[in-house]
Amino acid sequence: MEFILQISIVLLATKIAGHISVRLGQPSVLGKIIIGIIIGPALLGWIQDTQIIAVFSQIGVLLLMFLAGLETDLDDLSKSAKSALLIALGGVILPIAMGYAGSQVFGFSTGASIFMGLLLAATSVSISVQTLRELGWLNTKEGSALLGAAVLDDVIVVILIAVAMGFFGEGDANIGWLLGQQVIFFVVIFAVAKLLLPKFIQLFANFQVTEVTLSAGLIIAFAFAYFGEMLGVAGIIGTFFAGIAISTTKFKKEIEQKTEPIANGIFVPFFFVSIGLPVTFQGIGNQIGFLVIFSVIALVSKFVGCGLGAKLSGFSMRSSMGIGSGMISRGEVALILAAMGLSSGLIPAEYYTSVIIVVILTTLVTPPLLKIFFGTRTEDADSEVAM
Repeated sequence: MEFILQISIVLLATKIAGHISVRLGQPSVLGKIIIGIIIGPALLGWIQDTQIIAVFSQIGVLLLMFLAGLETDLDDLSKSAKSALLIALGGVILPIAMGYAGSQVFGFSTGASIFMGLLLAATSVSISVQTLRELGWLNTKEGSALLGAAVLDDVIVVILIAVAMGFFGEGDANIGWLLGQQVIFFVVIFAVAKLLLPKFIQLFANFQVTEVTLSAGLIIAFAFAYFGEMLGVAGIIGTFFAGIAISTTKFKKEIEQKTEPIANGIFVPFFFVSIGLPVTFQGIGNQIGFLVIFSVIALVSKFVGCGLGAKLSGFSMRSSMGIGSGMISRGEVALILAAMGLSSGLIPAEYYTSVIIVVILTTLVTPPLLKIFFGTRTEDADSEVAM
Protein backbone atom coordinates (compact mmCIF):
# COMPACT_ATOMS: atom_id res chain seq x y z
CA MET A 1 0.00 0.00 0.00
CA GLU A 2 2.97 2.33 0.42
CA PHE A 3 3.32 2.66 -3.34
CA ILE A 4 -0.30 3.87 -3.57
CA LEU A 5 0.67 6.75 -1.28
CA GLN A 6 3.77 7.42 -3.41
CA ILE A 7 1.60 7.69 -6.52
CA SER A 8 -0.49 10.37 -4.80
CA ILE A 9 2.61 12.26 -3.62
CA VAL A 10 4.31 12.20 -7.02
CA LEU A 11 1.22 13.29 -8.97
CA LEU A 12 0.32 16.02 -6.48
CA ALA A 13 3.88 17.33 -6.14
CA THR A 14 4.64 17.40 -9.88
CA LYS A 15 1.39 19.18 -10.79
CA ILE A 16 1.88 21.84 -8.10
CA ALA A 17 5.58 22.28 -8.97
CA GLY A 18 4.79 22.46 -12.70
CA HIS A 19 2.14 25.11 -12.07
CA ILE A 20 4.51 27.20 -9.96
CA SER A 21 7.19 26.91 -12.64
CA VAL A 22 4.81 28.17 -15.32
CA ARG A 23 3.70 31.06 -13.09
CA LEU A 24 7.37 32.00 -12.75
CA GLY A 25 7.73 32.11 -16.53
CA GLN A 26 9.49 28.76 -16.95
CA PRO A 27 8.42 25.49 -18.64
CA SER A 28 6.54 23.24 -16.22
CA VAL A 29 9.10 20.45 -16.72
CA LEU A 30 11.69 22.48 -14.76
CA GLY A 31 9.55 22.50 -11.64
CA LYS A 32 8.78 18.80 -12.01
CA ILE A 33 12.46 17.89 -12.09
CA ILE A 34 13.32 20.13 -9.13
CA ILE A 35 10.49 18.67 -7.04
CA GLY A 36 12.01 15.23 -7.60
CA ILE A 37 15.15 16.40 -5.80
CA ILE A 38 13.08 17.97 -3.00
CA ILE A 39 10.85 14.96 -2.25
CA GLY A 40 13.63 12.44 -2.97
CA PRO A 41 16.39 11.03 -0.73
CA ALA A 42 18.54 14.17 -1.01
CA LEU A 43 16.11 16.32 1.04
CA LEU A 44 12.69 15.22 2.34
CA GLY A 45 13.04 11.51 1.60
CA TRP A 46 9.33 11.01 0.84
CA ILE A 47 10.08 9.09 -2.38
CA GLN A 48 12.82 6.48 -2.69
CA ASP A 49 14.46 5.22 -5.88
CA THR A 50 12.67 1.85 -5.83
CA GLN A 51 12.17 -0.71 -8.59
CA ILE A 52 8.49 0.19 -8.94
CA ILE A 53 9.33 3.89 -9.33
CA ALA A 54 11.91 2.94 -11.96
CA VAL A 55 9.32 0.90 -13.90
CA PHE A 56 6.76 3.73 -13.90
CA SER A 57 9.53 6.14 -14.90
CA GLN A 58 10.63 3.91 -17.78
CA ILE A 59 7.07 3.64 -19.07
CA GLY A 60 6.76 7.42 -18.76
CA VAL A 61 9.80 8.24 -20.90
CA LEU A 62 8.82 5.61 -23.48
CA LEU A 63 5.35 7.16 -23.81
CA LEU A 64 6.83 10.66 -23.89
CA MET A 65 8.99 9.77 -26.89
CA PHE A 66 6.08 7.87 -28.50
CA LEU A 67 4.02 11.07 -28.38
CA ALA A 68 6.97 13.01 -29.82
CA GLY A 69 7.05 10.61 -32.75
CA LEU A 70 3.30 10.94 -33.29
CA GLU A 71 3.67 14.73 -33.45
CA THR A 72 6.71 14.69 -35.74
CA ASP A 73 6.33 15.67 -39.38
CA LEU A 74 8.15 12.96 -41.34
CA ASP A 75 8.82 15.30 -44.29
CA ASP A 76 10.47 17.87 -42.00
CA LEU A 77 12.51 15.13 -40.34
CA SER A 78 13.83 13.83 -43.67
CA LYS A 79 14.60 17.36 -44.85
CA SER A 80 16.64 17.90 -41.66
CA ALA A 81 18.93 14.88 -42.23
CA LYS A 82 21.97 16.97 -43.21
CA SER A 83 21.44 19.39 -40.33
CA ALA A 84 20.92 16.53 -37.88
CA LEU A 85 24.22 14.92 -38.93
CA LEU A 86 26.21 18.14 -38.48
CA ILE A 87 24.57 18.84 -35.12
CA ALA A 88 25.17 15.28 -33.90
CA LEU A 89 28.84 15.32 -34.96
CA GLY A 90 29.41 18.63 -33.19
CA GLY A 91 27.65 17.25 -30.13
CA VAL A 92 29.90 14.19 -30.02
CA ILE A 93 33.35 15.48 -31.01
CA LEU A 94 33.58 18.53 -28.73
CA PRO A 95 32.26 16.84 -25.53
CA ILE A 96 34.64 13.91 -26.03
CA ALA A 97 37.61 16.25 -26.48
CA MET A 98 36.73 18.53 -23.55
CA GLY A 99 35.69 15.63 -21.29
CA TYR A 100 38.96 13.82 -21.97
CA ALA A 101 41.03 16.95 -21.27
CA GLY A 102 39.13 17.70 -18.04
CA SER A 103 39.51 14.12 -16.82
CA GLN A 104 43.25 14.21 -17.44
CA VAL A 105 43.49 17.31 -15.23
CA PHE A 106 42.02 15.29 -12.35
CA GLY A 107 44.37 12.38 -12.91
CA PHE A 108 41.97 9.92 -14.55
CA SER A 109 43.47 7.05 -16.53
CA THR A 110 43.34 7.15 -20.33
CA GLY A 111 40.41 4.70 -20.40
CA ALA A 112 38.48 6.59 -17.72
CA SER A 113 39.14 9.91 -19.47
CA ILE A 114 37.82 8.60 -22.79
CA PHE A 115 34.76 7.13 -21.06
CA MET A 116 34.01 10.46 -19.34
CA GLY A 117 34.20 12.20 -22.70
CA LEU A 118 31.77 9.68 -24.18
CA LEU A 119 29.42 10.02 -21.21
CA LEU A 120 29.33 13.78 -21.79
CA ALA A 121 28.68 13.16 -25.51
CA ALA A 122 25.40 11.40 -24.67
CA THR A 123 22.16 13.29 -25.20
CA SER A 124 18.77 12.66 -23.63
CA VAL A 125 16.26 14.54 -25.74
CA SER A 126 13.22 13.47 -23.68
CA ILE A 127 13.39 16.58 -21.47
CA SER A 128 13.84 18.80 -24.53
CA VAL A 129 10.90 17.09 -26.23
CA GLN A 130 8.53 17.93 -23.39
CA THR A 131 9.81 21.51 -23.22
CA LEU A 132 9.52 22.01 -26.97
CA ARG A 133 5.97 20.63 -26.84
CA GLU A 134 5.06 23.17 -24.17
CA LEU A 135 6.68 26.02 -26.11
CA GLY A 136 5.13 24.99 -29.45
CA TRP A 137 8.45 24.25 -31.18
CA LEU A 138 8.39 20.46 -31.44
CA ASN A 139 6.90 20.18 -34.93
CA THR A 140 9.21 22.74 -36.56
CA LYS A 141 12.42 22.53 -38.59
CA GLU A 142 14.37 23.26 -35.42
CA GLY A 143 12.53 20.57 -33.51
CA SER A 144 12.96 18.04 -36.31
CA ALA A 145 16.68 18.74 -36.60
CA LEU A 146 17.11 18.43 -32.84
CA LEU A 147 15.26 15.10 -32.71
CA GLY A 148 17.17 13.72 -35.70
CA ALA A 149 20.47 14.79 -34.17
CA ALA A 150 19.59 13.13 -30.87
CA VAL A 151 18.87 9.83 -32.62
CA LEU A 152 22.19 9.96 -34.50
CA ASP A 153 23.99 11.02 -31.33
CA ASP A 154 22.57 8.01 -29.50
CA VAL A 155 23.70 5.58 -32.21
CA ILE A 156 27.21 7.05 -32.41
CA VAL A 157 27.73 7.14 -28.64
CA VAL A 158 26.42 3.58 -28.12
CA ILE A 159 28.94 2.28 -30.66
CA LEU A 160 31.83 4.30 -29.23
CA ILE A 161 30.95 3.29 -25.66
CA ALA A 162 31.06 -0.37 -26.64
CA VAL A 163 34.45 0.16 -28.29
CA ALA A 164 35.81 1.94 -25.19
CA MET A 165 34.53 -0.75 -22.83
CA GLY A 166 35.99 -3.41 -25.07
CA PHE A 167 39.44 -1.81 -24.94
CA PHE A 168 39.52 -0.41 -21.42
CA GLY A 169 36.74 -2.12 -19.43
CA GLU A 170 35.88 -5.65 -18.54
CA GLY A 171 33.66 -6.18 -21.60
CA ASP A 172 34.51 -7.65 -24.99
CA ALA A 173 32.94 -5.70 -27.86
CA ASN A 174 32.49 -7.08 -31.37
CA ILE A 175 32.40 -3.89 -33.42
CA GLY A 176 31.18 -5.56 -36.61
CA TRP A 177 28.22 -7.15 -34.83
CA LEU A 178 27.50 -3.89 -33.02
CA LEU A 179 27.24 -2.00 -36.30
CA GLY A 180 25.18 -4.85 -37.71
CA GLN A 181 22.71 -4.55 -34.83
CA GLN A 182 22.12 -0.89 -35.60
CA VAL A 183 21.52 -1.66 -39.27
CA ILE A 184 19.19 -4.57 -38.44
CA PHE A 185 17.14 -2.38 -36.10
CA PHE A 186 16.48 0.38 -38.64
CA VAL A 187 15.89 -2.00 -41.57
CA VAL A 188 13.41 -4.14 -39.62
CA ILE A 189 11.40 -1.27 -38.14
CA PHE A 190 11.23 0.40 -41.58
CA ALA A 191 9.92 -2.81 -43.13
CA VAL A 192 7.44 -3.42 -40.32
CA ALA A 193 6.22 0.18 -40.43
CA LYS A 194 5.74 0.03 -44.18
CA LEU A 195 4.29 -3.44 -44.63
CA LEU A 196 2.67 -4.64 -41.40
CA LEU A 197 1.84 -1.77 -39.07
CA PRO A 198 -1.27 -0.30 -40.82
CA LYS A 199 -2.74 -3.78 -41.32
CA PHE A 200 -2.09 -4.67 -37.67
CA ILE A 201 -3.90 -1.60 -36.36
CA GLN A 202 -6.78 -2.09 -38.82
CA LEU A 203 -7.15 -5.70 -37.68
CA PHE A 204 -7.33 -4.58 -34.05
CA ALA A 205 -9.79 -1.83 -34.92
CA ASN A 206 -12.30 -4.50 -35.96
CA PHE A 207 -12.21 -6.25 -32.57
CA GLN A 208 -15.40 -5.97 -30.50
CA VAL A 209 -13.70 -4.73 -27.31
CA THR A 210 -12.96 -1.34 -25.81
CA GLU A 211 -10.04 0.96 -26.83
CA VAL A 212 -8.63 -1.49 -29.36
CA THR A 213 -6.93 1.19 -31.49
CA LEU A 214 -5.16 2.64 -28.46
CA SER A 215 -4.05 -0.83 -27.41
CA ALA A 216 -2.72 -1.54 -30.89
CA GLY A 217 -0.66 1.66 -30.80
CA LEU A 218 0.78 0.88 -27.38
CA ILE A 219 1.58 -2.71 -28.40
CA ILE A 220 3.56 -1.35 -31.36
CA ALA A 221 5.32 1.26 -29.24
CA PHE A 222 6.46 -1.15 -26.53
CA ALA A 223 7.37 -3.84 -29.07
CA PHE A 224 9.59 -1.36 -30.94
CA ALA A 225 11.16 -0.33 -27.61
CA TYR A 226 11.89 -3.93 -26.67
CA PHE A 227 13.32 -4.68 -30.10
CA GLY A 228 15.57 -1.62 -29.83
CA GLU A 229 16.86 -2.57 -26.38
CA MET A 230 17.48 -6.12 -27.60
CA LEU A 231 19.73 -4.78 -30.36
CA GLY A 232 21.55 -2.22 -28.21
CA VAL A 233 19.47 0.78 -29.32
CA ALA A 234 17.76 2.83 -26.60
CA GLY A 235 14.11 1.95 -26.06
CA ILE A 236 13.13 5.61 -26.42
CA ILE A 237 14.44 5.53 -30.00
CA GLY A 238 12.16 2.55 -30.64
CA THR A 239 9.03 4.26 -29.33
CA PHE A 240 9.95 7.48 -31.16
CA PHE A 241 10.05 5.64 -34.49
CA ALA A 242 6.88 3.76 -33.59
CA GLY A 243 5.18 7.13 -33.18
CA ILE A 244 6.55 8.35 -36.51
CA ALA A 245 5.32 5.19 -38.25
CA ILE A 246 1.80 5.54 -36.80
CA SER A 247 1.75 9.26 -37.65
CA THR A 248 1.60 8.32 -41.34
CA THR A 249 -1.62 6.33 -40.85
CA LYS A 250 -5.24 7.40 -40.43
CA PHE A 251 -5.09 6.26 -36.79
CA LYS A 252 -2.59 8.96 -35.73
CA LYS A 253 -5.07 11.43 -34.24
CA GLU A 254 -7.06 8.87 -32.25
CA ILE A 255 -3.98 7.17 -30.79
CA GLU A 256 -2.34 10.48 -29.93
CA GLN A 257 -5.44 11.90 -28.22
CA LYS A 258 -5.93 8.75 -26.13
CA THR A 259 -2.25 8.20 -25.25
CA GLU A 260 -1.57 11.70 -23.99
CA PRO A 261 -3.88 11.55 -20.91
CA ILE A 262 -2.42 8.19 -19.88
CA ALA A 263 1.16 9.41 -20.35
CA ASN A 264 0.92 12.85 -18.75
CA GLY A 265 -1.72 11.90 -16.21
CA ILE A 266 0.14 8.95 -14.68
CA PHE A 267 3.52 7.84 -16.00
CA VAL A 268 5.45 10.90 -17.27
CA PRO A 269 5.42 12.62 -13.82
CA PHE A 270 7.33 9.62 -12.44
CA PHE A 271 9.97 10.07 -15.13
CA PHE A 272 10.52 13.72 -14.18
CA VAL A 273 10.70 12.88 -10.48
CA SER A 274 13.12 10.00 -11.12
CA ILE A 275 15.65 12.40 -12.64
CA GLY A 276 16.23 13.96 -9.22
CA LEU A 277 16.12 10.80 -7.09
CA PRO A 278 19.82 9.79 -7.54
CA VAL A 279 20.98 13.16 -6.18
CA THR A 280 22.84 13.05 -2.89
CA PHE A 281 24.97 15.72 -1.28
CA GLN A 282 27.07 13.38 0.82
CA GLY A 283 30.82 13.31 0.27
CA ILE A 284 31.04 16.07 -2.34
CA GLY A 285 32.62 18.73 -0.16
CA ASN A 286 36.09 17.94 -1.47
CA GLN A 287 34.98 17.78 -5.11
CA ILE A 288 33.66 21.28 -5.69
CA GLY A 289 36.38 21.94 -8.26
CA PHE A 290 35.43 18.80 -10.18
CA LEU A 291 31.74 19.71 -10.08
CA VAL A 292 32.33 23.26 -11.32
CA ILE A 293 34.76 22.32 -14.11
CA PHE A 294 32.75 19.39 -15.42
CA SER A 295 29.47 21.27 -15.20
CA VAL A 296 31.00 24.00 -17.38
CA ILE A 297 32.42 21.40 -19.78
CA ALA A 298 29.06 19.63 -19.98
CA LEU A 299 27.19 22.86 -20.76
CA VAL A 300 29.67 24.51 -23.10
CA SER A 301 30.60 21.42 -25.14
CA LYS A 302 27.05 20.64 -26.25
CA PHE A 303 25.94 24.25 -26.56
CA VAL A 304 28.90 25.20 -28.76
CA GLY A 305 29.34 21.90 -30.60
CA CYS A 306 25.68 21.39 -31.52
CA GLY A 307 25.05 25.11 -31.99
CA LEU A 308 27.97 25.32 -34.42
CA GLY A 309 26.65 22.30 -36.33
CA ALA A 310 23.23 23.98 -36.58
CA LYS A 311 24.76 27.25 -37.76
CA LEU A 312 26.86 25.50 -40.42
CA SER A 313 23.72 23.79 -41.73
CA GLY A 314 21.95 27.12 -42.25
CA PHE A 315 20.03 27.93 -39.09
CA SER A 316 19.90 31.47 -37.75
CA MET A 317 22.09 32.34 -34.76
CA ARG A 318 19.15 32.33 -32.37
CA SER A 319 17.82 29.00 -33.63
CA SER A 320 21.34 27.55 -33.49
CA MET A 321 21.68 28.56 -29.85
CA GLY A 322 18.25 27.09 -29.13
CA ILE A 323 19.22 23.79 -30.76
CA GLY A 324 22.52 23.78 -28.86
CA SER A 325 20.55 24.30 -25.63
CA GLY A 326 18.17 21.48 -26.46
CA MET A 327 21.06 19.02 -26.82
CA ILE A 328 22.60 19.85 -23.41
CA SER A 329 20.44 17.52 -21.31
CA ARG A 330 22.10 14.15 -20.59
CA GLY A 331 19.20 12.85 -18.49
CA GLU A 332 18.55 9.14 -18.09
CA VAL A 333 20.94 8.18 -20.92
CA ALA A 334 23.99 9.50 -19.08
CA LEU A 335 22.74 8.08 -15.76
CA ILE A 336 22.66 4.62 -17.34
CA LEU A 337 26.13 5.11 -18.85
CA ALA A 338 27.49 6.33 -15.50
CA ALA A 339 26.25 3.14 -13.82
CA MET A 340 27.91 1.10 -16.59
CA GLY A 341 31.16 3.03 -16.12
CA LEU A 342 31.13 2.45 -12.37
CA SER A 343 30.53 -1.30 -12.70
CA SER A 344 33.29 -1.68 -15.30
CA GLY A 345 35.81 0.40 -13.36
CA LEU A 346 35.89 3.24 -15.90
CA ILE A 347 34.55 5.83 -13.45
CA PRO A 348 36.44 6.12 -10.14
CA ALA A 349 33.97 5.29 -7.36
CA GLU A 350 34.80 8.43 -5.40
CA TYR A 351 33.68 10.61 -8.33
CA TYR A 352 30.46 8.77 -9.15
CA THR A 353 28.17 11.00 -7.05
CA SER A 354 29.70 14.13 -8.56
CA VAL A 355 29.19 12.77 -12.07
CA ILE A 356 25.52 12.13 -11.27
CA ILE A 357 25.11 15.70 -10.03
CA VAL A 358 26.70 17.07 -13.22
CA VAL A 359 24.20 15.03 -15.26
CA ILE A 360 21.29 16.38 -13.19
CA LEU A 361 22.53 19.95 -13.64
CA THR A 362 22.58 19.59 -17.42
CA THR A 363 19.01 18.36 -17.25
CA LEU A 364 17.91 21.26 -15.05
CA VAL A 365 19.36 24.03 -17.22
CA THR A 366 17.91 22.78 -20.51
CA PRO A 367 14.25 23.89 -20.10
CA PRO A 368 15.01 27.51 -19.11
CA LEU A 369 17.63 27.84 -21.87
CA LEU A 370 15.13 26.60 -24.46
CA LYS A 371 12.64 29.14 -23.12
CA ILE A 372 15.21 31.94 -23.47
CA PHE A 373 16.27 31.18 -27.04
CA PHE A 374 13.00 29.92 -28.53
CA GLY A 375 10.29 31.55 -26.44
CA THR A 376 6.67 30.49 -26.78
CA ARG A 377 5.60 29.88 -30.36
CA THR A 378 2.04 30.33 -31.61
CA GLU A 379 0.50 27.83 -33.99
CA ASP A 380 0.92 30.03 -37.06
CA ALA A 381 4.35 31.39 -36.21
CA ASP A 382 7.05 30.88 -38.77
CA SER A 383 10.27 29.14 -37.89
CA GLU A 384 13.31 31.36 -37.60
CA VAL A 385 15.41 28.93 -39.57
CA ALA A 386 16.92 30.01 -42.86
CA MET A 387 17.62 26.89 -44.83
